[in-house]
Amino acid sequence: MIKRVLPFFTLLLLLSCGKISTTKSLKLAHGLDVSHPVHKGMEFMAERLAEQSKGELTIEIYPSQQLGTERQALELLQIGSLAMTKVSAAVLENFAPNTKVLSLPYIFRDRAHAYAVQDGQIGKALLTQSEKFWLRGLTYFDAGQRSFYTKERPVNTPKDLEGMKIRVMESVTAMNLVRSLGGAPTPISWGELYTALQQGIVDGAENNPPSFYTSRHYEICKYYSLNEHTAVPDILVIGTVAWNNLSVQEQRWVQAAADEATTYQRKLWQASEEEALTEVQKAGVEVIRPDKSQFFEKTKGILETYRSDKEIYDLIQQIQAVKE
Repeated sequence: MIKRVLPFFTLLLLLSCGKISTTKSLKLAHGLDVSHPVHKGMEFMAERLAEQSKGELTIEIYPSQQLGTERQALELLQIGSLAMTKVSAAVLENFAPNTKVLSLPYIFRDRAHAYAVQDGQIGKALLTQSEKFWLRGLTYFDAGQRSFYTKERPVNTPKDLEGMKIRVMESVTAMNLVRSLGGAPTPISWGELYTALQQGIVDGAENNPPSFYTSRHYEICKYYSLNEHTAVPDILVIGTVAWNNLSVQEQRWVQAAADEATTYQRKLWQASEEEALTEVQKAGVEVIRPDKSQFFEKTKGILETYRSDKEIYDLIQQIQAVKE
């Protein structure tokens, strides 16, 4: 009896194992809080991917720097230890140099112009140019416009930044921008910034309203100056190791889910900006709306420094020529 029954149960076990192995899971890590609108956009993508693939392909999300900083996550993608991550375009420029064009001051006229660039030929080309660095961009998430927030004194004009240590991302472009305004750029990991502000390692930072709010940096910095010097998008990135391990159909599912998440996240973002500004003002933050033309004048020379770099300068001119 045992000899007759054992092969039957062995076959059932093999069939069961085979069924389980058809389900694939992609690990996605990022540094944002779960209340952040970009995280919610990625949650929406995970839901849509599971629905489209009928559970054959799923995404596991690890927020709040559980698996490292943005730079570390990109390095994990390159070696295939992690499938996906969300990074600022400013951080991605360390791996895909042409991406720096998206971080230049006042490169976008407004939100509609930014969307037109990102959704058009220029944006799509930039997403795939990073493949030679084992990274493939899937889509852009709206990360709003970045502005300065400070502890001790408000920033009404560029002169007010003189002598201030301002936290920036690990980005040469971001550091050059702060220097052009008279500040002292200080690269610090996003996860370490709250403590750095508390301890006085830096005098302030720069970011969009939802990030200022969800990070609780408003508990320390009581001045928020909406000079809106850059509109650096977030980029959803998949490692080419993970991408190439997907079938053509699975790749289509992933891209379709990312595209749907982009539309959803952009709507969510605009509502989040209004909520963030309302809440930080309730918490005692002074929101300042300075004359942005002064900041534009001080930083416009940065674009001209790329005149000797034909590839980047051509991109700058192409972006400026895009109509909404």
